[in-house]
Amino acid sequence: MSQNKDYIPKWHRELELFSQIKPVILLDGNILDVYQYPIDGSLPKGSIVRLPDYLYYFYKDRGYEDIVFYDNLVGFSNPYDSTMIQKFGNQFQSRDYNGIIQAPFLGDKPGGAVRMIAKALEQNKMSTVIILNMASRYISSPDALSQDELDAFHGLVRASLQAKDVMDDQKQIRKNLLIFLVNKLNDLPAWFYLQNPNIKDITIGSPSKEERENLVKGNNFASFFDPVIYQDEISDYSNAPDELRKVQDKFISLSEGMSFTELNGLRKLCKKEKFHIREMCNVIDLFKYGIRENPWRELDLEEIKNANKQFEKRVKGQSYAETKTLDVVKRAITGLAGLQGSSHGKPKGVLFFAGPTGTGKTETAKTLAEILFGSEEACIRFDMSEYSQAHSDQKLLGAPPGYIGYEAGGQLTNAIRNNPFSVLLFDEIEKAHPTIMDKFLQILEDGRMTDGQGRTVYFSECIIIFTSNLGMFVRNAEGKRVPNVTPDMSYEEVSKRMRNAIEEYFKLELGRPEILNRIGENIVVFDFIRPEVAKKILQAQVQKIMQTLQTEKQITLTLSDTAYHTLAEGALHNLGNGGRGIGNIVESYLINPLSRFLFDQECFDHGTVKIDAIDISSNLPVIQGTVTKASDNP
Repeated sequence: MSQNKDYIPKWHRELELFSQIKPVILLDGNILDVYQYPIDGSLPKGSIVRLPDYLYYFYKDRGYEDIVFYDNLVGFSNPYDSTMIQKFGNQFQSRDYNGIIQAPFLGDKPGGAVRMIAKALEQNKMSTVIILNMASRYISSPDALSQDELDAFHGLVRASLQAKDVMDDQKQIRKNLLIFLVNKLNDLPAWFYLQNPNIKDITIGSPSKEERENLVKGNNFASFFDPVIYQDEISDYSNAPDELRKVQDKFISLSEGMSFTELNGLRKLCKKEKFHIREMCNVIDLFKYGIRENPWRELDLEEIKNANKQFEKRVKGQSYAETKTLDVVKRAITGLAGLQGSSHGKPKGVLFFAGPTGTGKTETAKTLAEILFGSEEACIRFDMSEYSQAHSDQKLLGAPPGYIGYEAGGQLTNAIRNNPFSVLLFDEIEKAHPTIMDKFLQILEDGRMTDGQGRTVYFSECIIIFTSNLGMFVRNAEGKRVPNVTPDMSYEEVSKRMRNAIEEYFKLELGRPEILNRIGENIVVFDFIRPEVAKKILQAQVQKIMQTLQTEKQITLTLSDTAYHTLAEGALHNLGNGGRGIGNIVESYLINPLSRFLFDQECFDHGTVKIDAIDISSNLPVIQGTVTKASDNP
């Protein structure tokens, strides 16, 4: 979309329209923010001001004679023009104290705020606007009003029905107006505004893309930078306007959802930290995460190029999964992640790992975290079977105000706030409650989430991995669960069947095809552990045991061919549990009997152990071999 320098926010246009039609306007939503004044008038175009300032100049430019603000803690006032509060007070013979007319809000009695508001709206001599600031805080609860609170809003309803129009000397007609500034519409009693034809609700949201464009591409652009840096660099972009536009467009996209207050803070921070024009987007990392250097920009590219070797050390027989996983990383590094979409704030990558148990799904995620962020601790795992209840989204994202656990925050939002650069692993995603799926939709689409405490957390620097056993079983015509894939099938057949089953689950059983659309083609099917791969896994595990004994205990361990053959037969006998099953056999056939053997021989360190055979004829496998302790040597 091209920049429109004359763009006026939707809520501003609505305010302009309905100020001519409705005597009462409710402004709700982002009312505590600052705003860029979009037109020339009493306030210069492009000025950044708070909402009360904005409204004062808005109605002053429209010729209103009296503009008054009310706050239930202060009373009536006008900090911009003291004569206006004097004119307002003259209607009631009220005395102002240093520009303030004190009047209680509650009740509907003479001398109270409601009676004064009603009289100002009912007169037709002077066009008047009364702005009720912080109106969300006038009553304790909209659902349990005291009699005084009930009387006050009853009086305001009556005032809205009796509000007059005022004609000035030039025959211009203006409505007397009452403006409420509320955080949420339901902070007011519902009966006050529902089905009242004299009331209009206008929601003020976060700055739109067009508003952010006006801030970044307009006259304010230079104010983002130190003057010396700007003057040195802007001439270089005059010959490359497309490059400048790319920087600006990326900043506009990454700042989606931010308030004008935050955008103004970014502008000041960018200038203070002396960012260069090409580094403009880096200030968002500093603002969101408190860091100037993004780990994604510090990655060792040679290490990434050779990452398949690191994967092969830890995950055997899953070359397709490794390649697909690294493709997502390379896409993120090259800046092509989400290029087909309009948002730069989405997670760096999304993967859906499916396949038999024990095939390396979790290990792949941990390996990826170590490659990217230096430690597998950067892989943050959530067991989704723990989030299967209807209220589980509160445990994950934080309870709303007033509920138990509100102060603690959410487990997911806390984790990503503390570790924004991480791999998020959601194990067995199909076990999560459907309400959590709705939250994942927002995370995958927008890359951000607001927790129960109202704090926004960002997922734009992490990789999200879902794991699932979906597709392993299906239901036959009789409704019984039967295997959908078996080890004797080719990988191509396994992959096709599992992908089809996953698609059917999301589309037909769960009824949420949009989740599948967010994942896209990033469903990665892990293969069964085939016999040749099982041998490699077994060899790696045995080798690791030997190395650990040598390093930590200075014990040299050797296995005869006969002993190794026994171990291999047990490991390959049943591959249904994948690599995890092989590990169980190694523990049962080797680690446990070896521990007994070393204990019985009192060999706790510094020695040589030779295993001649492993006897598995009884329930407890037994090691047959010899031990030479260092102390036995002369």
